Amino acid sequence: MILVTGAGQGIGRTAALTFAEYGATVILHGRKAGKLERVYDEIEALGKASAIILPFDFEQVTEADITKLTEAIHSQIGQLDGILHNVAWINGPMPLEFHTLEHWQTTLQVNLLIPALLTRACFPLLKAASDASVIMTGDTHGQVPAAYWGAFAVAKAGISALVRIQAEEWEIYPNLRINALIPGAVDTPQRTKTHPGNNNRLLPKPEDLMETYLFLMGPNSRGVTGKTFNCQKESLHNGQEICPDS
Repeated sequence: MILVTGAGQGIGRTAALTFAEYGATVILHGRKAGKLERVYDEIEALGKASAIILPFDFEQVTEADITKLTEAIHSQIGQLDGILHNVAWINGPMPLEFHTLEHWQTTLQVNLLIPALLTRACFPLLKAASDASVIMTGDTHGQVPAAYWGAFAVAKAGISALVRIQAEEWEIYPNLRINALIPGAVDTPQRTKTHPGNNNRLLPKPEDLMETYLFLMGPNSRGVTGKTFNCQKESLHNGQEICPDS
């Protein structure tokens, strides 16, 4: 059982389909039920796995909502084999002088705080699995901050720190691992929003990145933890067979 946040489009949709194609039951999270239903139908058409739809707006969600969510998963399944934190919120590049309190709060909540709180809430479910992987989504601006990326860059820098801290705290659990993965420039709806003047169709597609997502989610990455990887610049699998059997 793998939870994928932001599964309605782009990388999240492709990852959910890919995990399902390898036999994983996928929990599809997103804001819009209609998009999730379409992904659900695509998974059902594969005939290899099932899916669960979980519509939630991370801009509005409370800690109590997260607790209810994890309690529901526990009552129905009892464990989680992985989480892909794929949700991202960015209102376009802008100078810091235009960052309102609301902008800071929403950006940090969706991109950093909710992934941290959701991972914490799901910890008992992850610990119950024989092998569980958490993938946080990083960004190049979190590694190399630049003008106009403001709160988003700060949130993504926090993701890298969070991953290192959590990995150290999980050292006593050999069945758990957590890493951050930077997709890089990819032809997605999010990229179209932040870079509207670019010819994004020339960029790699989400499907081109799935080998790395499969490796980090699957058992061959056991022992790889606390790291931040650039999906398009580093080879993680070293020729190993990739098979997330979860």
